[in-house]
Amino acid sequence: MYPIVLLSVFGIVALFLGFSKSKNILLPSTLLFLAIALAGNFYEWNKGPLLYFYDMFRVDNLTLAFNGIVLISAFMIVAISGGFQDNADSEPAEYYGLMLFSLVGAIMMIGFEHLIMLFLGVEILSVAMYVLTGSNKRNLRSNEAALKYFLMGAFATGFMLFGMALLYGATGSFDLSHIQSFVTTTHAGAPSYILYAGLLLLLIGMLFKVSAAPFHFWTPDVYEGAPTIFTTFMSTIVKTAGFAAIYRLLEHSFSGIYSFWWIVIAAIAVLTLLVGNIGATSQNSFKRMLAYSGISHAGYLLIAITAMSKPSQNAIVFYSLAYSLSTICAFGILMLVSKEKTVEGQPDERYEAFNGLAKNNPFLAFVLTVSMLSLAGIPLTAGFWGKFFIFTSAADRGIIWITVVAVLMSTVGIYYYFRVIIASYLREGNVDAIRVAPFYKVILVLATFLTLLFGLAPGILEGII
Repeated sequence: MYPIVLLSVFGIVALFLGFSKSKNILLPSTLLFLAIALAGNFYEWNKGPLLYFYDMFRVDNLTLAFNGIVLISAFMIVAISGGFQDNADSEPAEYYGLMLFSLVGAIMMIGFEHLIMLFLGVEILSVAMYVLTGSNKRNLRSNEAALKYFLMGAFATGFMLFGMALLYGATGSFDLSHIQSFVTTTHAGAPSYILYAGLLLLLIGMLFKVSAAPFHFWTPDVYEGAPTIFTTFMSTIVKTAGFAAIYRLLEHSFSGIYSFWWIVIAAIAVLTLLVGNIGATSQNSFKRMLAYSGISHAGYLLIAITAMSKPSQNAIVFYSLAYSLSTICAFGILMLVSKEKTVEGQPDERYEAFNGLAKNNPFLAFVLTVSMLSLAGIPLTAGFWGKFFIFTSAADRGIIWITVVAVLMSTVGIYYYFRVIIASYLREGNVDAIRVAPFYKVILVLATFLTLLFGLAPGILEGII
């Protein structure tokens, strides 16, 4: 509960700090706000489960673990934002305020105990992201991305609300515990098609948020058009919160009808893996490749949800952390490199922009290499163990066929992740030495160190939830 209250207050404070004469105070203030919220989050560790806001919000170790991933990711992303000084028309206070408010929505999604709380969290997060996606008002790509995201998000919200209405009609409650009781007792001997329809519609709305196929069509264009810093925010924090919400919904309320929904999630997981990995192989833009990469990683996380067990819960937490660390590094390097060259007035986000990167920027090339290896699931990185835990959870559940598909798709991923590594080390290019701000470098070093640490010692996080 503490992060919700603190971030709500800090978001308002950040907006008022925008009236100060010096804009330089905004970045350190926002980082301090996030650090305080992170400390407040773990204050309740091992004290739950606790219920707040008229029993609509649940705090337990799983909630706090996902909150921690979201807040750490937000801290790193804000730290590499550079104060939004590149855009002369930018209003940093508004951006930081919206980012803090969006975190409130993400945390509400993670810990919801009532469907209305879930809806409020989704909308608080989504509205902030619609605005941030279109924040570069002079860029037509940013405007187009914001419009697409808003329109398709509105349709997804409609599906989600309709699903909630049907679930209320079937169970007589929005409370997850009451829904669970209905599913395991009243519903046990008599299938309710209204309940099934409501669950499917609600899942459609949630799967849109995490870029699962076939609800992924917005993802490549929105990722490409949005300012890269907000794309980073979207690809890590929104995805983590979305999967935490889906897992809580299915595990807490609908485990009694697992036989109904698991095959639906499994089919969507396979389709997502196919679309994400095959789509990424044909991209010439590194940023669009990361968009399709995000789709594919949604497929891997859906496999863990399909397994639905204690090991899969731990796998989702570990995988979300590993994916967030690697993605922040990848987008962080992209922001630095793409500013050095322009194509038709836009930052160069193609693979060719990385040609010869290692010659004058060995540190950046190394960080990029580690992040790509982790996303590809290569051993000695956190990404390898994330996939390993997910595959073993599915195998333990007896769903061998989906594990085989996932392993095959992982081999496809090696192709497009290694393209940028090859460009950095083996292609001829003229990327000049890039100046990296000291704190920016600290964040890249920290994320890379954690990626390698969790790759070498994955048991560090074992048993903490």
